[in-house]
Amino acid sequence: MMLHFRDPVKLKTKKIVFEDVYVARDSGTLEQLKELSSKRRAIEESINESSNITEAIAIEISGGLTSPFQQDIQKVEQYLPLLENLIHHVDLVSNNRQIVQWTSRLKIRWSSTLSSQSFFQLMGPKFYQIDSLQFELGMVLFLYGAFLRERALEVLPADLVQSAALFRKAAGVYHYLANEVFPTIRTSAERTPECTSSVSNIMSLICLAEAQAVTIKRAEEKGNTGGLLAKLHYGVAQLLHEASVVLHSNSGECKDLSLRFLDFIASCKALHELKSQKHVADDLKTAGQVGVAIGVLRHALVNAKKNMPAEELWKSIFSQNIDNVADMLKKFENENEFVWREKIATDDELPLLEGKKIVNLIPYRPQRWERELMFKI
Repeated sequence: MMLHFRDPVKLKTKKIVFEDVYVARDSGTLEQLKELSSKRRAIEESINESSNITEAIAIEISGGLTSPFQQDIQKVEQYLPLLENLIHHVDLVSNNRQIVQWTSRLKIRWSSTLSSQSFFQLMGPKFYQIDSLQFELGMVLFLYGAFLRERALEVLPADLVQSAALFRKAAGVYHYLANEVFPTIRTSAERTPECTSSVSNIMSLICLAEAQAVTIKRAEEKGNTGGLLAKLHYGVAQLLHEASVVLHSNSGECKDLSLRFLDFIASCKALHELKSQKHVADDLKTAGQVGVAIGVLRHALVNAKKNMPAEELWKSIFSQNIDNVADMLKKFENENEFVWREKIATDDELPLLEGKKIVNLIPYRPQRWERELMFKI
């Protein structure tokens, strides 16, 4: 069973009406601005939980999509090409003072779910404002990646291939954010952790780790050997270690991250290391190296118990895996005491874990509806 971290999908935003701010020169531009506002309103009402639409009507509007996450993904995918087109035309006249003032008057505001402050706001979420359409694009894409992750978890029990593909797609979205969107934002305003390249890089690595975890389930179903499973689990741990390296090497951008987010990364890494060590020990036992297998399991349990997560659901999953390893250790120790009588390997004598990473991100390709926009400037 995988650990789940669903906070990224809980972002909130404030209302924006584009046609009330940007002054259109012609009726075509005005209609496109109204369409842009309409598409954004659908996202606003969904994430702010302010929609009065019934479940049946929501399914009908979406063309028959029954999953709320599928509906949300569709809403974002309909909004993004229009937003990209607006950004394109605004960038063409970005030095115009009137355009700059209009963009500022949009008051683009988003909350944060990854900030350490987000858990201590009894009066509602804190909203961050940055007067940049790139900020709007970045936060919508961040939300898009979160919706893809949730949909991946939703289909996981029924379709492992689709689930892994959705995680890989989400990884591509976050990679695009980290390299193409957030570096372009120049502002002295306070940023959400979500509005940083470092956090997007971390999220991309998390999604890849989750995609590989799903791939391991497929490998188990196909009856793959413990040696391969051990390498794949440690490959997950390596991806999460890379996320930790990004976290610690960019302490400036990552200084305000929630403890729950940090706990999730550390706990997932430790869980997959434990699973890797369990498969390694099983292979060593089969090869007749019982003493080394016992040493691996003892070392694994010590490390796992040091990284027990605080979240109750995560702790339950973690404890179940620890109990499974503890049962295996007890069985091996009993066999060794009465049959094999091998010397127990010390930590210095244990084999190094080997990782294998077999998943790649699916690159995000931005789409733009090429419609001419004319402003009265």
